[in-house]
Amino acid sequence: MYSQAKVIAGGLAHIPVVIAVFYFILTTFNKRALKFVEEAKTKKPEAKPVEPKKVAVSKIEAPKTEAPKTEAPKTEAPKVVKKKHADVPVNIYRPKTPYEGTVLENYSLLKEGAIGRVNHITFDLKDSDPFLNYVEGQSIGIMPAGEDANGKPHKLRLYSIASTRHGDDFKGNTVSLCVRQLQYEKDGETINGVCSTYLCDIKPGDKVKITGPVGKEMLLPEEEDANIVMLATGTGIAPMRAYLRRMFEASEKEKNNWNFKGKAWLFMGAPKSANLLYEEDLQRYLTDYPDNFKYTKAISREQQNTKGGRMYIQDRVLESANELFNMIENEKTHIYLCGLKGMEPGIDEAMTKAAEEKGLNWSELRPQLKKAGRWHVETY
Repeated sequence: MYSQAKVIAGGLAHIPVVIAVFYFILTTFNKRALKFVEEAKTKKPEAKPVEPKKVAVSKIEAPKTEAPKTEAPKTEAPKVVKKKHADVPVNIYRPKTPYEGTVLENYSLLKEGAIGRVNHITFDLKDSDPFLNYVEGQSIGIMPAGEDANGKPHKLRLYSIASTRHGDDFKGNTVSLCVRQLQYEKDGETINGVCSTYLCDIKPGDKVKITGPVGKEMLLPEEEDANIVMLATGTGIAPMRAYLRRMFEASEKEKNNWNFKGKAWLFMGAPKSANLLYEEDLQRYLTDYPDNFKYTKAISREQQNTKGGRMYIQDRVLESANELFNMIENEKTHIYLCGLKGMEPGIDEAMTKAAEEKGLNWSELRPQLKKAGRWHVETY
């Protein structure tokens, strides 16, 4: 029989053994756990890079092999020339601080029997400070005197400049406009356009608020051997007049370090012969520069197209389709369209048909010409 003291002493003697066994088990478990964790850590980085790389390659590289196929045709597009006009003056005078120019002359451009009212108006710029300079193809804003029905100043209207940068007198101190008085019927009453009537009525000596110049869409190319095709109706001839004066006027040729050697072709639309504008100058250019200037008229109320209807500018485009598109295929050819906005659909339809005769697609060609800076449109 063991005494109580011996039992207790024996139990105490086994405690170190139990603790040692427990410590051994715990240490072994921890080592295996740590080894498991380390193995898991080393396995994850090996698995992840494989799949994402395969996906990334398929998503990113596949489109790159296709891109050259879609972009290749665009490399054949005509050269861009817009970058050459970075130094063109813009907004020398703004609506809040306009320049007050003096009217030098204001006279009718129409002959007897013409329809409507169209005037040539010239303003003196010599007192402008800073000087209001401009280039061919730009516009200026006119702020008509008076107030509207709400008692507020009339809003400015933009007009294409009809003179070269040297002005009509070639001294560089004037700017000219070609203005048709707007008239329309409303509720049986004839309504006159605010600004156009104001301009047609002003007299030499009057002061007029002028802003600008603005616009880079209708600028001439820098190349002397460029070809210029011009499609105009009515007062849309304004920028065309500036181009032609720059090309063919002797005084302009003396002043400019630019000698036009290409071909200029003007398609001009008017309701009657008496409504043809600057006709004397145009006929003189034909006589003096027969190899560089061609002039085609579409007089709607006096001429008929091939279908027996009125002759419009788009009909003339169709008649000249082959020659016209031979020019357009030349990357040095620029096309300018100016006049009433209503002329655009007809021109577009004519260009579509004309292009088809040459085996071309106008809906594809026109954006290419636009991007290359060779298709210029200003309609109103």
